[in-house]
Amino acid sequence: MPKIVLFNKPFDVLTQFRPDGVRPTLAQFIHDPSLRVAGRLDRDSEGLLLLTDDGALNARITQPRQKQFKTYRVQVDGLPTEAALQALRDGVLLNDGPTLPARVSAIDAPDVWPRTPPVRFRAQLPTSWLEIEICEGRNRQVRRMTAAVGLPTLRLIRVRIGDWTLGDLQSGEWREVAARQKG
Repeated sequence: MPKIVLFNKPFDVLTQFRPDGVRPTLAQFIHDPSLRVAGRLDRDSEGLLLLTDDGALNARITQPRQKQFKTYRVQVDGLPTEAALQALRDGVLLNDGPTLPARVSAIDAPDVWPRTPPVRFRAQLPTSWLEIEICEGRNRQVRRMTAAVGLPTLRLIRVRIGDWTLGDLQSGEWREVAARQKG
């Protein structure tokens, strides 16, 4: 039976097991050498990371042609206009080409763990939250998409990969799930 681990990656943790100077890595949290990361999260992103010892499952999750949807909760600088939201839904032009259409909505601030260090706060500029679902995985794609419509990302939390969800896992926590039970 393949192993599947859901991990809530904290801010500033590298998505790798090998040491990298003083930066924390997955090795500080998970001690199973059979597991491989299925996809990545940037050092400054948080949330759901899926690890497995099943190469075929890993390929299904990470291959672009599989169109595996991933859901993010994104805190942005400013208030989104309907035009900005529609631009994200239609797909925006980035320096490496247009994105596929995304599922996007403005949401109330989610109940999430505090981040260390905290997101910068500027009293003169309001922040808001978006939920964004994409099926691509370009480098820093969500951050580049929100910046392209004038809403720079302050905090990015992945909450879903396909059928697997973050659920109630707190930052730095993980749990193994059965292959048939997806989150």
